[in-house]
This record gives sequence, structure tokens and C-alpha cells, in this order.
Amino acid sequence: MLQEAVDALFDNGRRGRPVTGPGNRPLKSLSDMLKGKQGRFRQNLLGKRVDYSGRSVIVSGPYLKLYQCGLPKLMALELFKPFIMAKLVEHSSAQNIKAAKKMVDTMVPEVWDVLEDVISEHPVLLNRAPTLHRLGIQAFEPVLVEGKAIQVHPLVCHAFNADFDGDQMAVHVPLSAEAQAEARILMLSSNNILSPANGDPLTTPTQEMVLGAYYLTYGPDAAELSKTQELLAGDKWPKSKPRPRVFRTAQEAELLHESRIANLHDLAEYRPAGTSGGHLLTTVGRIIYNDRIERSLADALGETFNPDDYEFINQSIRKRDTVVIIDSLVQTYGASAVSMVLDAFKDLGFRYATLAGITISKNDVVIPENKQEILSVYEDEVAEIQGQYDIGLITQQERHEAVVDKWTAATEAVAQAMEENFDELNPIFMMADSGARGSFKQIRQLAGMRGLMANPKGEIIERPIKANFMEGLTVLEYFISTHGARKGIADTALRTADSGYLTRRLVDVAQDVIIREPDCKTKESIHLKILDLQGDPNVNLIGRIAAEKIETKRGRVIAQKGAEIDRAELAELVESLDQMESTQVAVRSTLKCRSEVGICQACYGRALATGQLAQIGDAVGIVAAQSIGEPGTQLTMRTFHTGGVAGADITHGLPRVVELFEARKPKGLAEMSQESGIVTTEDTEKNRVVTVTDDGGEEHAYLFPRRTRLLVENGQKIEKGAQLNEGSLYPHDLLALRSRTEAEQYFVDEVQKVYRSQGVDINDKHIELIVRQMMKKVRVDQRGDSGYLPGQLVDRHLFMDRNAEVRKKKGETAQYEEVILGITKASLNTDSFLSAASFQETTKVLTDAALEGKIDRLAGLKENVIIGKLIPAATGLKLYRRIEIEPTEPLPSAEEIVMLDGEELAAELRLGEEFGGEVGAGLEQDINELEQIGVGIDDGFAEEIADIELPADAE
Repeated sequence: MLQEAVDALFDNGRRGRPVTGPGNRPLKSLSDMLKGKQGRFRQNLLGKRVDYSGRSVIVSGPYLKLYQCGLPKLMALELFKPFIMAKLVEHSSAQNIKAAKKMVDTMVPEVWDVLEDVISEHPVLLNRAPTLHRLGIQAFEPVLVEGKAIQVHPLVCHAFNADFDGDQMAVHVPLSAEAQAEARILMLSSNNILSPANGDPLTTPTQEMVLGAYYLTYGPDAAELSKTQELLAGDKWPKSKPRPRVFRTAQEAELLHESRIANLHDLAEYRPAGTSGGHLLTTVGRIIYNDRIERSLADALGETFNPDDYEFINQSIRKRDTVVIIDSLVQTYGASAVSMVLDAFKDLGFRYATLAGITISKNDVVIPENKQEILSVYEDEVAEIQGQYDIGLITQQERHEAVVDKWTAATEAVAQAMEENFDELNPIFMMADSGARGSFKQIRQLAGMRGLMANPKGEIIERPIKANFMEGLTVLEYFISTHGARKGIADTALRTADSGYLTRRLVDVAQDVIIREPDCKTKESIHLKILDLQGDPNVNLIGRIAAEKIETKRGRVIAQKGAEIDRAELAELVESLDQMESTQVAVRSTLKCRSEVGICQACYGRALATGQLAQIGDAVGIVAAQSIGEPGTQLTMRTFHTGGVAGADITHGLPRVVELFEARKPKGLAEMSQESGIVTTEDTEKNRVVTVTDDGGEEHAYLFPRRTRLLVENGQKIEKGAQLNEGSLYPHDLLALRSRTEAEQYFVDEVQKVYRSQGVDINDKHIELIVRQMMKKVRVDQRGDSGYLPGQLVDRHLFMDRNAEVRKKKGETAQYEEVILGITKASLNTDSFLSAASFQETTKVLTDAALEGKIDRLAGLKENVIIGKLIPAATGLKLYRRIEIEPTEPLPSAEEIVMLDGEELAAELRLGEEFGGEVGAGLEQDINELEQIGVGIDDGFAEEIADIELPADAE
């Protein structure tokens, strides 16, 4: 039938059985060609293959600088072929391009010299899949290497999540002068030291580098040193022991160490440049360590470096200490200077890890002698619990919990005995203590006892594994332990897919959030506590813009309205906490931003990756989505059962994050009071009853299962929307019963709870930005004279503006209700039909758009990528397109250039001065090319909405 044939052509299988071709395979319809991962949108429009790229296995390049990568010669020859051919013709080595191509293909010796010339100052991009955040693709200066493997600097591995067990990386060549300039300035690895998710340093030493630094600086702690110093000062030093040597310079210490006169761990007296007063008691290794850092800082900063500012580090350096040191160096000297110090950390670590010759043998696994004694004590206690159960004193559930608690304590006791039993210079102990590799939890399984295991349901098996790997496991113990191992592997596979899908939804909902204006002038703000839950200074305040003047009760101003809160201001706030009116501070937030398209600089505040105020054009939505999605694979999948408490089957880990962002009804739902009043609780045989008596004397009863944990007490006065029992709140109810701000804050706090429980640090502003996208629309309740339809979803700010217009004309304003859209729904409800069609439900979105005659304003990133225009972010913005680059001095004419030789010409054009120093040297590709940047390339830019023109002073 004709109708069926047409149906099958448009969407095969939508109605009845699909029409099949040869081999019983359903025929591919027009809808199939568009939708899904292999469809036109996602396969060809959003994901394109590029030329000038290659891939190879990666290996460590310990001799590279932070901004370099080792590129195999053969790969470089192929990637830079057009440049080489052009150079050969230019140098008259070849008559034409065809001859040049032949020279490259036959690899005549001349080609290699030209290749060296071509790749100098020409950055390449390295990318490791999966690219979970923006640091998964970075720019490096290539260094030609023999072999076929790409060499990668050890410190950038953490950002790429790469290791050298067979990982591969792709190389891409930026071709145009603009692309090269952007790669060098924005993407160079030494300019991307800080994490965009939390602002902490990412390029921190790991493994051997940590171990080497720990071995080098190993020695007494501050308390022991001060005791020894007192002995020296009071002439009480024992005569049998040689006095610590006194060193005037670090070179002296290094020379004595190399001559094997002094050991690294020997005590020594030394007077660093920055200290006033007498000598400092330290170790030979620490003198060498500090000298290297100081020298690399002097090299990086040149004359601006003042040795008196440098603080001597007099402690054993563990991994967590290096993070603190690098962070403080970044705060003091800036990220670009620190890249040279990072190379010093790397070289020092590798050198001394090699000299230390640390290795593991079977004899280093020392089992504590009193292990059996500890176990026998706990075995007796467990037998006693069993006895109580046998005579009916406790229930099965209580017995299980008590036994599990006892064996957990036993495992801890054995672990404690094992740690005390280790020598401090035991290689296994050093590896764990320094943070180089492994943890005491793993060592406990080697030398203590493996402890309790869980079965696939997540229930704890109450028979512990008392043996460790050194002693060997029995068959039964081995089987118990395989339970957990297999579940772990299955979980990881599932988690990776779920986490990837969450990232995709987050990117889709936030992709059009770009910083578009300096200030939206909103009057709204949020309140952040000065101290966090642990009582530490709240780092989420750093880099925020104050919404009101922050002052003490006596009127001392800490920060003006509109000022950026820095670390210094935060420290002052914490100090003045008892003199403040409130323990909270009003700050600007993206949740309250009034910008019609994108958001404003003031509401976003500081960009964490740079430590500066976010720039106009920053794609902060994408950064937020990546920051939340990237650690997703680290979150657990489990739904814990909280010790038999009825109804408290609370979701944790990744499923909880998805539950929140999709605004679903949570598992383990908690009841909220529908009214204010006084609480009375009573327990019946089957239930617990909570009665709330409101001001009118009316009683409202809530029933709960017998074992529910209540959060309210008898006689307590509660407000409307108060949580009555333990569990998760339903965000839609929270919005209806309390306020929008409280619902927004609940989302942020709950998502943070999950990430913090796994030790993942994400700044609040990223989560706030996603929540803003979920809550930016309102549903029209009564249309009034607005022209909207009841039930229509409208952008909040457009709705308010329309109402203001109606009010001016003395008309009836429209009424609305607040709504929360899950991220999937919010993505499909976006103004751009191209973005929505490339996300999900392609055919539905496109047919609806066609019926309504929708117009796509091309405000976001995806829609511009789809139609092949430059994205309206960063250098793609109109604001930057208008910039014309002119030389600071008039360029010499062609006649004058002919008169100059090479060196004079370079001096005349001032090549190599502009970006002085190794890292930035040589942005000047070709003066003519640089003149063309941003000039006359109108057609490649996305059209911008006309009403977002910036004031003249902002340009």
C-alpha cells in the first residue's frame, strides 16, 4: 500500500513491523539517517574527522620541559608535509611542489633540516580519548625523537588521565596563524596548570617524583628539630656524636654529598637567604631541595625574584605537601613562572628516586608478631555476641551488626599494630607514607588482614578474611574475596557508560551559557557561610563578587560592594567572625543572573583555571558540565542499605547525582510538613505518627513505619516545608512549600554531598550554573494581557519584562508558577531546535519546529558547529572580531628590508622580544599573517543577537 511505503520511507518501524530488505534487515529510513549516534547530526555535523592528524602509543619523556612533547620523526614528516614542501620550494631546493613532494617521500637528508626549521615555534595539539574535560587536549612544542612512540611529559599525565601501559594519543596540527597563536596562548600545557573544576594545581608530582623528594627531604619533624636545636644552643650535645656540619652555601652541601662525606639524612646547620637571625637546623637533603626550587624560581622570574621572599621548607615532603607548595607558589609568583619550578620538582624527584634505589622484596612485608593475640581477643567477643543471640537476648539483625562492628575493629587493631611495626625507611612504608603509590589500606591486606568483604548485593559477609596475602588465603577465603572483585569490575564498566551519558546531558543543557556582558545589574544574591561544614574557611567565597558591602559591626569595611573576594579578604572575614552581624555573606551568583543571553562576569566571578575574573566570551557552561561530568566515573554505583532501617534505602554515588539533575522523585523519600505548627509524636504497634497542629488548631497526621528515624521532636515548633523524617526531599515539593532560593541551595548542597563523600572537590559555581538552567523557565498560569498561553514554558526574565510592558499599558499582568525541569527536559525545551534535535528525539523536535515555523537564533555552540560557523565564544565573538592588529611602529618598506641582512632584519622587526623567555618565544609566524588576524573574516563568524552590543568603554 502506498501509505505504508511512505511511512516506511520516513520512519521505518514506527507503525507495525518494519519493512525488511535482503537478509531480514530493516531498511534504513530517512529518520534513521538523522537520529542516534550514527545519524547525520551526531556522526557528521557534530563529530568531524580532520586531516593533519596522527596517533601513536605514548611513552614517558622525562627529559622534556613541561611545554614540550616528543614527536616521532616519521610522524612529523607526514604531518608537516605541506609546510616542508613550501619551504623546499622557497629555498629553491626544489623547482616545484611536485619535485618537493618527491624529495619528502624519498626522505633526502635536506628534508630533515627543513623539518627542524618548520616545527620550531609551531605547536601541536595532543589529545587522549576519552576527552572528559578541556585539559584532555593541550598544546605542546614538538621535539623530534627517534622511534615511533610519542613522548609525553610525566607531569601532564594527570590532566590527560594517561599512563604508559599502552595508552594512545592523537596529534593535531593547527594550520593558520590564528590557530597557532590560540594554541600557544590558550592551550599550551604550561599555561594550564590549574584545574578548571576547583582551581587547584593539576600538574603535581606523582609516584617516583614524590618518592624521590620524600627520600631527599626525609628527616626529623619540627618538634624534634627544636629539641636538637636546644641541645646545640645549650652546649648539651653528646660528645660521642659528631656535631652537625655548618654550611654557608647549598653548593657546599651538594659537593660534600657527592664526595660521599655527608649523607642526605645527616643533620646540618644552614642559613637561608630569606631568614634573619642565626643558623637553621635542617638536613643536607633539605638544603639541596630548597636550593633547586629557589634556583628555578630565579631562572623563571629573572631580576624580579627576591630571595628574601622565599620561605625555606624544613620538613619531609609528602605528596600532599607538594600540592600545598605548588599552590602557594602559584599564588605568589603566578602560574607561568611555576612551570619551570615544576620541571625542577620532576628532575629532582627522578634523580633522587634513582639514587635511593628503592625497591620492594618479600622481606619488606613485615607481619606484626601480636596479630594472633589481637584476633583471639576479638574471636572471644564475637562468640559472646553469638551466645546472646542463642538465648534470645538480641535479634538476628542486631547480632549481624554487632559482629560486623567487632570484626571492623579487629581489622583496625591489626592495621595499627602493623603500622607501628614498620621501620620508617622500609620501602613499602615509604611508598605509602609519602603518597607515592598505594595506601595503608592496601598494605594492611599484604601484612595485616584482609578484613570484611561484601557480596554482590552490597551486604557485608560477617566471616572476615583473617589471613593476608603474605600468609596466603584458604580456598573459602579466596572465594569470598572474588565476590567483591568481580562486582567491582562489573560496576566500573556500567559506571563509565552512565557517567558519559550524564556528561552529555550536562553539556547539552549548559552549552549556550557564555559570558556575554560585564554586569547584569541584578539586585538578587545568595548567602554563603564564611565557614564550611568542617569549620574551615569556605573556599567557595574566593573569587566571588560581593553583592553588598561587607563590614563588621563597628563599620570596618572588609570588601566593598562589587569587589572580588580574595584569599586575604576571606582570612580577614574568618578573623573578624565574632565581630560580624551574620555568619553569612551576600555574594553574586549565576543562579540570580538577569542576562537575557548567557550570563555576566559579575555573577560568575573568577575563572578557576586562570585565577582571574572570567573574560567576556568564556564558555563557562561547557566548563561547568565538564567539571561535574569528569569525576563521574569515580563515584560509586551502590545503593546502600542503612542497617535495616525501614524506608531509608537512600541512593548514593552516581545514581543520586542523576536523580538530582533529572529532578526525579528520590528513593527513600522524606515527608515534608504541609503547614507550620506544633509537633506531637506517638508510637503505635505498627507505625509512628507525627501530628502537626497548625495555628487554627487543625491537626494534620503523618504516618511512618515503626523503625523510621524522625528529625522532629515532641513539642517542637516547625515551619511549613520542614523535613519530618530522615531521607531525601522531592525538589518539586520543596519549591512549592518553601522558596526558589531554598530549592536551588538544596540541589547544590546535595550534589556536593555526593562528590565530597568520594573526596572529589568541585566549586559550587559549576553546580549553580547547571541548576540555573534547570530553573530558568516559569509556567504561565493565567495569561492576562501578556499574549502567552496558559501552561506555556517561558524564560523567567522574558516573562518579567513582558509583564512590565503590560503594567506600563495598564493591562492585566500574567500569573506564573515556578517549575524545575530535569536536565534532559531542559535540553529539549531550549530555544534552539538545532541543538535539541542533535540531542534526543530528533524526529519529534524537527517536526514540531517545522509545524511552528521556529527560528534558531544561533546563540549557543552546538547550533553554530552544526551549520559550520565559528562558535560565538572566545575569539569567535563579535567583540573580538572588531579588533584590528596594528604594529606598534610602522613596518619597514620592502626597499628598506632588501637593504638589511638577517640579523638586522630580526632586530628591526623586534622578533623574539615580545613574548620573551623560552615558553612564549616566537609567536611571530609571519608579520603579514599576523596582520590578517581578525580582519575581513566576517563570513566565518556566528551571527550574534543585535541587542547585546557592549558599551564603548567595555571594548
